[in-house]
Amino acid sequence: MTPRERSLTMAVIEIEQHSAAAGWDAPVSVFALIRTADALADNPALAQEFPPEVVEAARLDPEHLTSIEQDGLPESANLEELLAQLAWPETVAGAAIVVERIVVPPEAEANMPQEPDAGVDYLMNHPDRQDVRIAAGRLRTGESWCALRSRGNDNDDAVAGGPDAVPGLVEALAATLR
Repeated sequence: MTPRERSLTMAVIEIEQHSAAAGWDAPVSVFALIRTADALADNPALAQEFPPEVVEAARLDPEHLTSIEQDGLPESANLEELLAQLAWPETVAGAAIVVERIVVPPEAEANMPQEPDAGVDYLMNHPDRQDVRIAAGRLRTGESWCALRSRGNDNDDAVAGGPDAVPGLVEALAATLR
């Protein structure tokens, strides 16, 4: 794993843990990922605002990332519409998002009603449903990482992860960075 991949992995894990501390049934959250060392070089006063361990991490690792949760996200009907409205300045090294989804076995999807409200009701009441929190991050340079936590096994030791665990979401994040 490269230093850049390691920094992104750590940032996504920290974002997922931050979201986990807030509990389940949360709205979508979006984060800008900035290189901490670059931010400190551009604005040395930030050293007084960042925790000392973050400043030290940036001194030791130029790839260290700081996540900045975005407030005031644009109104949107769905996740795809929200991501289509996002764009980042060049100073942002990457982006991350946290979403919760309902997962059912593939055979359960075959019986799902086509009408949207009935489909949601079907999923919410399906006996094999799993609630999953997904935190995904992508850098402009192409690295990605996803962390997944299920409500049924809700502890930090049970969070799964990988660079391509949710490829569609990673690609949608990449589009916000172009």
